[in-house]
Amino acid sequence: MKKLALALGLVLCLAAAAFAKVNVNTATVAELESVKGIGPVKAEAIVKDRETNGKFKSLKDLARVKGIGPKLVEKISGEVEVAR
Repeated sequence: MKKLALALGLVLCLAAAAFAKVNVNTATVAELESVKGIGPVKAEAIVKDRETNGKFKSLKDLARVKGIGPKLVEKISGEVEVAR
């Protein structure tokens, strides 16, 4: 019974992590690359823009990053968030 409870707890933690959104204000390049539609070049550009211009205030601010337009922002909006 104890093993079952432990296994269930582990599954719930992993499920929560799988559905967690990526915070564009704190994510590493690798974390950003995990978002479908963001490859290494765009991930690097997001981090560089964040370092140069400060944190993103809304998801729409991602469109200021070269290679990211409103359509991509809309496409990834379910996978990313802007949290401070």
